[in-house]
Amino acid sequence: MSTGAAGAKSGFAAYPRLLRVPGAAALGFWGMVGRFPIAMRSVGCLLLVAAVSGSLGGAGAVAAAMLVAQGVASPVLGRWADRVSQRRVLLSAGAAHVVALTGLLVAIVGRAPILVQVVAAVATGCASVSFTSFMRARWAAFVEPGLVRTAYALESVLDETIFLVGPLLVTVLVTGVHPAAGLIVCAVLTATGSVAVALHGRSEPAAKRPEAAPRKAIAVTGVRVLVVAYAGMGFLLGAVDVTMIGFAREHGNPALAGVFLSLTAVGSLVAGAVFGAVDWTLTPRRLLALTTAVLTAGALPLAFAGSSPVMAGLAVVAGVAIAPGLIAGSTLLEALAPKGSLSEGFSWLSSAGALGIALGTGVGGRLADTGGFAAAAVAAVGGGLVALVLAVAGQSALEPEVVAEQ
Repeated sequence: MSTGAAGAKSGFAAYPRLLRVPGAAALGFWGMVGRFPIAMRSVGCLLLVAAVSGSLGGAGAVAAAMLVAQGVASPVLGRWADRVSQRRVLLSAGAAHVVALTGLLVAIVGRAPILVQVVAAVATGCASVSFTSFMRARWAAFVEPGLVRTAYALESVLDETIFLVGPLLVTVLVTGVHPAAGLIVCAVLTATGSVAVALHGRSEPAAKRPEAAPRKAIAVTGVRVLVVAYAGMGFLLGAVDVTMIGFAREHGNPALAGVFLSLTAVGSLVAGAVFGAVDWTLTPRRLLALTTAVLTAGALPLAFAGSSPVMAGLAVVAGVAIAPGLIAGSTLLEALAPKGSLSEGFSWLSSAGALGIALGTGVGGRLADTGGFAAAAVAAVGGGLVALVLAVAGQSALEPEVVAEQ
């Protein structure tokens, strides 16, 4: 089975073709605006709490509470969007998020007890719509099947761009304008993006009436396999980040960590653009297994980096399969999930990946403290192997035709 229609067999020309679809460029732009805070909120929160209280431990607790709450709430918001419409969820959750984020800002700047700050952070996370998930569901409903994979590739490229620029932008705002400026800009971007995407009626996925509600996406065996595989991939990514930070610290130049992480994002961005332009003849489930294998193999050499130039090159290699793996997973999810549950399904993937990253960062950090950066790299490979085993052993469950017959 080909992953693209005949009309998409045009290499990089598929991207201009996608953006020439009426409304596509606007959807891509406003979707990017709405999810820019994904790469800014936790960093902005960390920097603000640290600037006000001087406590990195407290800052980490507040940021972690927000991220975990978002991971738990995302599938609920996705399911709600499938039932009542994305538009209503974007507008209501967007408004609630701005209110909650304002409360978090007041709590931090007002030096409220750490428990109050954590509660405000949880409220902020619970009202944070997974824009990445909503956008992928919109593309699936908006463009012809032959352009869906290209749309997912575009989303992955935009994601990598956001994670390259977002942390830099919020750091400049916090250090050059005001410690609270980063989170204030996040609130503005979230509100603007939520309203603009909600009003983009052409891409609105059809909501299902409660009496005709589809089966939950997570009830599909293949979706569950994919979710756990995403968690493994997220664990790998979190541990890889720690590996590069640990390497830079051990070599006496912590500033290089940012360079290594940026190079990883560059490798992912370029590979994602190429991956989306190729008319693959492999099925999405085969592509998932292939990209997961490359991702796992790319993490292993990091443990043996002996110099900064070598680590820089390996950082690019480690990033090569990130975006392709996410594109393959998104394409597969679109085929596996009940058509009326795409927002929920993509939210599960987003949450699994985010929670995996958090766990990989935590485990990798502890291992790096005791065994050096190489130990964190080995942990990253372990996460990749979990994802790879699931992608290979779960091939039958990941076959869309099998799910369609259920």
